[in-house]
Amino acid sequence: MLTRPAVLLHMEEGCLLIVALLLYAHLHFSWLLFAGLFLAPDIFMLGYLANPRVGAAIYNLGHVVFVPLALLAFGYGAHRPLAMAIAIIWFSHIAFDRLLGYGLKYPTRFKDTHLQHVS
Repeated sequence: MLTRPAVLLHMEEGCLLIVALLLYAHLHFSWLLFAGLFLAPDIFMLGYLANPRVGAAIYNLGHVVFVPLALLAFGYGAHRPLAMAIAIIWFSHIAFDRLLGYGLKYPTRFKDTHLQHVS
């Protein structure tokens, strides 16, 4: 198994998703908010209406881990629980996407990701 990067990456993302969910529960954030915002990062797909290059750039902006982690740090430092909740939801979405094999996009086609070519 240690020589199968795809399996390792899926396991890693599954673990990150579980940790994010545990943190969200530990902080007693609203599960209604979670359900309402979990798919919100997929709005970044609208960039594909322009063209694949713009679409990939905008999609990737909404699906890189450092953006919600920066929001989480800001929320923690500024004592903004809503920002922290949104950041954890956003991070959870990214981990779930990657667990399913959806990765960051190349500027060729929507189905060309850093993890695999999605069929």
